[in-house]
Amino acid sequence: MFRLVFLNILLALNVSAEDIFGNPGDILPIKSHSSNEFLSIKKNDNFYRLVPLPFDKQGNSIIIENKTITINYKDFGESRITIVDESMVTLSKQDSERVYAESIAIKDALRTFTTEFKPSMEFINPVEGVISSRYGKKRFINNKPRSPHLSLDIAAPEGTEVVAPENGKIILSGNFFYSGNYLLIDHGFGLLSSYSHLSSINVENNAVVKKGEKIGEVGSTGRVTGPHLHWTVYLDKVKINPELLLKEDFLNRAL
Repeated sequence: MFRLVFLNILLALNVSAEDIFGNPGDILPIKSHSSNEFLSIKKNDNFYRLVPLPFDKQGNSIIIENKTITINYKDFGESRITIVDESMVTLSKQDSERVYAESIAIKDALRTFTTEFKPSMEFINPVEGVISSRYGKKRFINNKPRSPHLSLDIAAPEGTEVVAPENGKIILSGNFFYSGNYLLIDHGFGLLSSYSHLSSINVENNAVVKKGEKIGEVGSTGRVTGPHLHWTVYLDKVKINPELLLKEDFLNRAL
């Protein structure tokens, strides 16, 4: 009997040691043998690959570095907004074609990140304002269900300065149907961030920007209900929770 109980305890300890859990939108540091292919950090002579947990994999597992990571279910709440201009909600054929072409341009840009420089992972807030919608909320527009809100909305007065939260390179900009005046920054090794609804853009494509450098101003271009910055962060093409990057020393505390 004692031996059986002892074996069960060992089994439970082994399961808890091997099983890894995380919330959708999180970044998990997973010990790795390589630091060249993926975004990683080094601590105590060990490399840790930074793994994004996809929102759409809730309740499922992914295997990274021979480790199984289970993504928890999480209720982020919901967001309901009303767009007066119905043409911005129910799209015409021409607008649908435009939206599709713009989505392809963004997807192509997300695949072209550089490995010539590496982010420090010490982001600063891109704009001073009030968080109006957090990552992960179920979204309803004019009472119709839409894709979840996988970004961070920060409300601020029109013209408020928007700065680069980390060093990087501008790899895409323009005026998009949904996003209005839009910028995409490549921070290196698969980490990218985008900025939507700007009233003005202060940088050009291929410009190298420094942390804290002005890149634009808050606006209400595209599909919006008022002036705010729609800030999206991608890691390995997965939309992660931007607020994670603003937490002081969040990666070292996770190790």
